Amino acid sequence: MSGSTYGNIFKITTWGESHGAGIGVVIDGCPAGLSLCEEDIQKFLDRRKPGSTQFTTQRKEADSVEILSGIFEGRTTGTPISLLVRNTSQRSSDYSEIASYYRPGHADYTFDMKYGFRDYRGGGRSSGRETIGRVAAGAIASKILEELGITVTAYTEAIGPVSINSEHFDLEEARRNSTGMPDADASARAEDYLKECMANLDSAGGIVSCVVKNLPAGIGEPVFDKLDANLGKAIMSIGAVKAFEIGDGTKVSSANGSSNNDSFCMQDGKVAKKTNHAGGILGGISDGSDILLKAYFKPTPSIFQEQETVNRNGEDIKIQIKGRHDPIVVTRAVVVVEAMTAITILDSLLQNMTSRMDGIKSFYTK
Repeated sequence: MSGSTYGNIFKITTWGESHGAGIGVVIDGCPAGLSLCEEDIQKFLDRRKPGSTQFTTQRKEADSVEILSGIFEGRTTGTPISLLVRNTSQRSSDYSEIASYYRPGHADYTFDMKYGFRDYRGGGRSSGRETIGRVAAGAIASKILEELGITVTAYTEAIGPVSINSEHFDLEEARRNSTGMPDADASARAEDYLKECMANLDSAGGIVSCVVKNLPAGIGEPVFDKLDANLGKAIMSIGAVKAFEIGDGTKVSSANGSSNNDSFCMQDGKVAKKTNHAGGILGGISDGSDILLKAYFKPTPSIFQEQETVNRNGEDIKIQIKGRHDPIVVTRAVVVVEAMTAITILDSLLQNMTSRMDGIKSFYTK
């Protein structure tokens, strides 16, 4: 299977299956000298682990990370960093029945068509547990960005029909409630909506927003490796994401140039913008304002209602899925969006170090 590696300089390769021995990631290109311990990574993994609220799968996994290589005396060595999270709560018997048929909304059918074989235990590589490796790598990328004064922050903007009110924005609230919404009132209404979905044996979708602050202007490439294009690939590679937006996103199609253009101005002796409809990126290159992006997630396809499908013999059948499943993906995906954004931003920053002769001379001749 190709396609498990992402990045150019800060490069990650995820590995493992949902019900295999473990899940992990190898990170290459991390600079030497970064102070790093397992706790730095664990705090990110704790934000996505299952069984933490009534709205996540009740599969009980500690998701404890082990650092296998690339760290010596508490600092990165510049060599590949290998991270492992062992699976400890597999119940493969929950999935034995689905080996003979294709679950609606899942990758069962497409995996069979591609490989002629699939790991039906929780979806194998198409399982949400694959994101453990992304989050672990994203924790390292985020720590490097923090040392540069750059922050990446994601949160739940909407769950089903319930959206946050920006006037009530409180990031601390998002980190302590079960929805990831930075609005206590919206979170309470979203919880009621999710309880209704669960009572109906159904699931819900939603929106995750992410903001990158203090990224300097000039990051990104102007043609195929545009910063927004790379962010789009990173976010769209997350399972269940069906749409991606930068800045005003789809709203620009109904806007006029006079309202959509961001006017430049001088602010504290620096070039700034009066508005940020572009979401911090112009011509594929950062403009120095906040990077604003959104990821739109579909409802969890594993629902407990009776559904129609076909089996591997080509027969129409009816099924009722069993097992332990999230009624919503969004709440655990917030940190995944944050991680993939951080990885992409860091990789773009490292690539940018070779874009100007004065920068190269400054580095090597100082």
